[in-house]
Amino acid sequence: MIPMSTEPDSAAEGIDWRSESSNVEMSRRDQLSELYEQKIRVPAVVAWSDDRTRLGILILSVYLFMALVDVLGLWRDPSPNQADRFLRPFENMQYPLGTTNSGVDLLALIIDSTPFILLMVLAGGVWATTLAVAVGTLSGYKGGTVDTVITTISDFFMAIPGLPLVIVLAIALSPENPILLGVVLTINYWAGLGRSIRSQVLSIREASYVEASRTMGTSTPRIIIKDVLPNIMPYVMVNFVLAARYTIFAAVGLYFIGVLPYSGQNWGVTLSNAYYQGGLFSMQALHWLLVPIIAIVGLAFGLILLSQGMDRIFNPRVRTRLTGESESVTEDTDASTTEMI
Repeated sequence: MIPMSTEPDSAAEGIDWRSESSNVEMSRRDQLSELYEQKIRVPAVVAWSDDRTRLGILILSVYLFMALVDVLGLWRDPSPNQADRFLRPFENMQYPLGTTNSGVDLLALIIDSTPFILLMVLAGGVWATTLAVAVGTLSGYKGGTVDTVITTISDFFMAIPGLPLVIVLAIALSPENPILLGVVLTINYWAGLGRSIRSQVLSIREASYVEASRTMGTSTPRIIIKDVLPNIMPYVMVNFVLAARYTIFAAVGLYFIGVLPYSGQNWGVTLSNAYYQGGLFSMQALHWLLVPIIAIVGLAFGLILLSQGMDRIFNPRVRTRLTGESESVTEDTDASTTEMI
């Protein structure tokens, strides 16, 4: 009787290895495909399906384009030219938005101010929203002593009048850096937003899926990242836009009244100069006043339109309906039912 060999077939083993490697490769490819589908394509389709979001993206793209033009030096500097004083918009196409009383090109002035404004707005929105999310989420989820301490600190900052505090800090620090200025303008804006986020987290932490994660021994940071934060993201994004808009209006107002230093060109500085040079009472200088106002309102309007589309992006029901997943699921269900019959 010939004994059977117990050694594995090397060819078959090689095929198994290649098959296993192929399966691993395919699984990684599927993971990347799913990540692209959920995080990039589906949000983009949902965002682009909303007219308000499209218009908001278009408006903000104009401001980003102006900032890029200024950074690359593709437009002339706003320098006085006494030969072209008080030109009205489109009177001379060399100065499409007109000039000031000293012959400064208003379009060049707006373009020159845009990078400063965008950095300031981004810094203020990120500072206020990030701190509010961290404070509100930790306070609402942990509870107990942590909640008491954080809530007390938030109440203290909420009790301080925001505008006087900002004015005092602006006078004391005289911030010329746009990032520092954005932080100063929203120094206590986070407190009220943090309390609102805390109240939402208090209800979310009692949800069944959060309780299930705790039962399975999932760590607190993972529960917050995977279960809590996705449910408050629409609210957070809307308030990020509101904080950015607040930063714009606060900066322009403080520049207008002369609290912030007149360093370089700025929309608030332009507005103040136009007002004190008779832009409100003279038709000849009215465009000098209107141009910075339109720039301010346009940026705020673009941010508001974009924020209105954020709920559609983060709301899973809306995403499912707009991307056609509901219809495909219905068709699959109908087809399987027909086959069974």
